[in-house]
Amino acid sequence: MTADTIAKNTFPETTKDLQNYQWHTLAEQQVVQTLASHSEAGLTHEEAAKRHQQMGPNQLTAKGGKSPWLRFLEQFNEPLLYILLAAGVVTLLLKDWIDAGVIFAVILINVIIGYIQESKAEGAIAALSKAVTTEATVIRQGQKTRLASIELVQGDLVLLASGDKVPADLRLLSVRELQVDESALTGESVPVEKATASLAVETPLAERSNMGYAGSFVTFGQAEGIVVAIANATETGRISQLLESSTGLKTPLTRKIDKFSKTLLYVILGLAALTFAVGLGQGGSWINVFKASVALVVSAIPEGLPAIVTVTLAIGVSRMARRHAIIRKLPAVETLGSTTVICSDKTGTLTENQMTVQAIYAGEQHYTVSGIGYAPDGEILIDQQPVDLNADGHIALWECLEAGLLCNDSHIEWGDGQWSVVGTPTEGALITVADKAALTQAALEQELPRIDTIPFESQFQYMATLHELNSKRGLNVIYIKGSVEAILKRADKMLDPQGQLAPINPAAVEQKVDRMAQQGLRVLAFAKKEVAANRQSLTHTDIEDSLVFLGLQGMIDPPRQEAIAAIRACQSAGIQVKMITGDHALTAGAIARQMGICSDEEQVFTGQQLAQMDEQELAQAAEQSTVFARVAPEQKLRLVKALQSKGEIVAMTGDGVNDAPALKQADIGVAMGIAGADVAKESADMLLTDDNFASIEAAVEEGRGVYRNLRKAIAFMLPINVGESMTILISIILATVLPILPIQILWLNMVSSVALIAPLAFEPKPGQVMQQPPRNPNEKLLSGSLLQRILAISVFNWVVIFGMFQWVLQTTGNEPLARTMAIDGLIAAEVFYLLSITQFLPSLVARIQGKRAPVAYAPAIGILGVVILQYLFSQWSILNQVFDTTRLTFTQALICLGVGLPVVLLAPILQRFDPLD
Repeated sequence: MTADTIAKNTFPETTKDLQNYQWHTLAEQQVVQTLASHSEAGLTHEEAAKRHQQMGPNQLTAKGGKSPWLRFLEQFNEPLLYILLAAGVVTLLLKDWIDAGVIFAVILINVIIGYIQESKAEGAIAALSKAVTTEATVIRQGQKTRLASIELVQGDLVLLASGDKVPADLRLLSVRELQVDESALTGESVPVEKATASLAVETPLAERSNMGYAGSFVTFGQAEGIVVAIANATETGRISQLLESSTGLKTPLTRKIDKFSKTLLYVILGLAALTFAVGLGQGGSWINVFKASVALVVSAIPEGLPAIVTVTLAIGVSRMARRHAIIRKLPAVETLGSTTVICSDKTGTLTENQMTVQAIYAGEQHYTVSGIGYAPDGEILIDQQPVDLNADGHIALWECLEAGLLCNDSHIEWGDGQWSVVGTPTEGALITVADKAALTQAALEQELPRIDTIPFESQFQYMATLHELNSKRGLNVIYIKGSVEAILKRADKMLDPQGQLAPINPAAVEQKVDRMAQQGLRVLAFAKKEVAANRQSLTHTDIEDSLVFLGLQGMIDPPRQEAIAAIRACQSAGIQVKMITGDHALTAGAIARQMGICSDEEQVFTGQQLAQMDEQELAQAAEQSTVFARVAPEQKLRLVKALQSKGEIVAMTGDGVNDAPALKQADIGVAMGIAGADVAKESADMLLTDDNFASIEAAVEEGRGVYRNLRKAIAFMLPINVGESMTILISIILATVLPILPIQILWLNMVSSVALIAPLAFEPKPGQVMQQPPRNPNEKLLSGSLLQRILAISVFNWVVIFGMFQWVLQTTGNEPLARTMAIDGLIAAEVFYLLSITQFLPSLVARIQGKRAPVAYAPAIGILGVVILQYLFSQWSILNQVFDTTRLTFTQALICLGVGLPVVLLAPILQRFDPLD
């Protein structure tokens, strides 16, 4: 075949001319002509090479980003790091190289973490690109050839067969029993049957049966299609662009820390300037006043705050990992704890992703089936009692199960610790339910060997198989499975409970079908027809009439039982759970009602309804409803944004390519670690290693515990800094000697205080953490009650430092001794305050009383460490020289201990007004 006979039309000079075509609305020949191709021979090699040069490779491309060095340097542009940098510079001016090194190390760790987080977007695009890289069978110049999908161009003629990954967006030209798994793109839980007929413009993506989309899988049949879109122009590529344009929102903790850091920066600079001005106004030398200002700055900077935030979050990460939740970004630990809404995909997330027969109608009797998935565990029940298939009255059930087992091209196999289907999920469900009745596929196929088959075709809506039944009786049998409409119009008889022929009652059958459909079940009908033993072939004419109706089997992708319990726990914790899926509205609503997500009266919104809403209407629907079906990827993104516009903290769960943009837009994205698509994993903040929705509830629990521990850390740390700052400022105003020196402040802030704060990261979560509503997302990091607590403890710390220093100085005249006892008195107060806000003492008392409660030993370890450090600080001669301290007697040490003890009386009073648990 020559090039002249292959293509006569002219291909557009630019692919932009083709981007707005609604390919599913055009007839097959129109599509071929528009793309200047040939329906039998495809493109010539020359034309394909020309188009490849014009359009580029068939792979997803990311936008050009910033250089790694620029992204790295931009991480320093944070207010809290300004404060830390100032502390580092001050420490260098003091020529304390070790402390300066510690401060700059903290800065570097924060910068590296930020850099890694920002690199996630590039990883998501790379995963999308990998998801659509495959090989394809192509016809070019009349010859069939195998090419890498990267070489495909618009107009290429592509052949599809069972097991293939669709290499580009195709308009199907011919199909033979084609079924395609589009679950990763549309959320449809079972393979979709394909056809070639043109469709209406408004047909949703999930219902465009004449299209094949890049990245989906062929599960059955064959087809021929023409490439209509490649690379970023495909539906998968559009998702990539959605991903790039999605806003990477900061988490609540990040936002609050930023706001707090900016405020703290201004306060510190203002106080330093005030200190300098007051000192000069009192006639002090500028060098001494400058040192006092430096002391104030160092005392006010919470050097340990970034470290304790990182440690607390890291502990949360470790605890979540033990409960099957892997955190990819540290602040996500706290974010999940503050989540107010969880938006979950249905297929594979809330459900088992395994079709399961749950209801059977045969012999005018209704049966239920226990068990889920492809495991042969469960029973067939009638009136909640197990069925004895050997007893009379269940012959029709037996034959209905036989029909589903024999009219079947799939099989179940065991591997990797679980049962799975090789073939279609629907046929896998039929094999499993028969196995529950002790009917095995291998034995039955040997007893009734297959002679011929009519594969399922969408125009007929059934599959039929011819089997050798009984040569002595001179009969063979045809088993048929298909849609209820296709079977009923061809059947004139049915089996009664005893297995005798009786006139069919279509109205009664349709009533059962409606009841199953209302439960969200997909219903298949089964029939048989006996024919002569010499019949060796099967045609559609053979089953046009005189069929014997055997029964119905209703199946569903069942909800995970553990997910139901997890949803209940989330709801009791004040968290809304919403289902956002690409599946049918009836199925989504039924699953949601079974799981307790919505009530019977609640409306299920579809993607078409959402598309007609403006932003205000969408926000209202997103807030009030809990189930959204037939939703396109960009609509999932809109729903997440709508909820965020209402002030919600949104967690989005999912496992498919279609979930990626919403996962990135959400405050926290949760992907399935086993069944999740690569792009979903790369876009997510957290992965569930067991693909279990129940692990989210555990993560919420841990996240709430993390936030409480962070709040405790702030309540413990800031009073130290404020108390020190008050001491310096009042000393300047009163023109007295500084009670503590800058280098001693660094010791307090970077060594002793951090050693006492670190145990707070290991605090166990309180038992009532999941009985409380989510925090108000707009709640300030420093609430009014917390500020009052911080102020009260700060004043107490100031009294300890200033009072102890002045008393010792006036009685001994020894400045090093006064400073040493002031510092040790403050440390004693910190130790007693720590014991009053942690669970160490309550857990120890519970254990002594015989209760099986773990003892929170972390505070005891921290206190022991501080005691050792403070002993060295005051008693070791080398540290005496470095920090200008002196040795204490036993009596002086007891005095320091007694000065800090009164905080034990103050802490319970504060706990009543500002509970930290």
